[in-house]
Amino acid sequence: MGAPTARWFIGLMSGTSLDGVDGVLADLSEEKCRIAHTASAPLAPELKAELLALNHSGSNELHRAQLAANALARTYAAVVQRLLAQAGLQARAIEAIGAHGQTVRHQPQACDGTGYTLQLNSPALLAELTGITVVADLRSRDVAAGGQGAPLVPAFHRHAFGQPGQTVAVLNIGGMANLSILAAGGATTGWDCGPGNVLMDGWCQAHTGHPYDAEGRWARTGQVLPALLRGLLAEPFFARQPPKSTGRDLFHPQWLTAGLQASGAANARPEDVQATLLELTARTCAADVQRHAAGAAMLIVCGGGARNTALLQRLRTLLSSLRVDVSDGHGLPAQQVEAAAFAWLAQRCIDGLPGNLPAVTGARGPRVLGAIYPA
Repeated sequence: MGAPTARWFIGLMSGTSLDGVDGVLADLSEEKCRIAHTASAPLAPELKAELLALNHSGSNELHRAQLAANALARTYAAVVQRLLAQAGLQARAIEAIGAHGQTVRHQPQACDGTGYTLQLNSPALLAELTGITVVADLRSRDVAAGGQGAPLVPAFHRHAFGQPGQTVAVLNIGGMANLSILAAGGATTGWDCGPGNVLMDGWCQAHTGHPYDAEGRWARTGQVLPALLRGLLAEPFFARQPPKSTGRDLFHPQWLTAGLQASGAANARPEDVQATLLELTARTCAADVQRHAAGAAMLIVCGGGARNTALLQRLRTLLSSLRVDVSDGHGLPAQQVEAAAFAWLAQRCIDGLPGNLPAVTGARGPRVLGAIYPA
């Protein structure tokens, strides 16, 4: 028998860190995801500023949110066109695009007991611009079933990184950090650990003008502030048992400002605060690995945080008994794993298969995730 016919899907991800749009063209015809091409695009400064502003209530926000969603869809469409050009494929060759959208509110199980999660997106416009079927709104079905709607990537982590007879932990460090435990026996669990890059990126932007601290070089020039670190680690979210998820609703600049004031660090050197924020991410992620993945032989790190060598070094020090790898060595580029996950979730939706893991999200059962906007 020959090789199976390729099944082409595109995954698009714009994460909490707001560092841009990542896209992948993936062949999902075989057991393991094969990424053929990748592309990315920065968010226009005015769009990034508007998306940040829309994380909070404001004047005329419904109107502004829809226009921001349209602008985001146009950025998505540009990434799709770039992927098609690289591959020499026509739009009709792609079964679907999995488009995550931009999370601006995440309140599962809150307010009325069901809560909600809101990702700004304009999938109808994206389908119109690309001529490709779009799968979007991938989280709300899980929330409707009593779940957190997040994280959704552990199911894909099992698909991409699971190893028979071996427990593997996968740490995705995007704006938030989430951990997946792929147990040797086949069980998969996962949850959000807390902030990944979001606080570090925001502090770096505010004090250096750079959107992120490349390789953690600025953090390396500072010293950890013990009182600030203790205060930040006292946040109740860190002690909560899974399933749990979080976002900018909790970990935002005002949360950090309150911590700085409470610890007497309001006038600390900015580089010392940056070093402390890096340590906060490393400590909370390492603590969850130690608490819940004691039997793991390996930790695979992905997401933009995998490129922060200072953060990676701290994780290796704190988890010295584990082999800590970057996902590039396991078949998927670190910054494209989440985009690949949404290509895979789009395939699950098109095929009518569940995309969530109730053991991860707390939903009442498996659910097909996503709304389909035909080409």
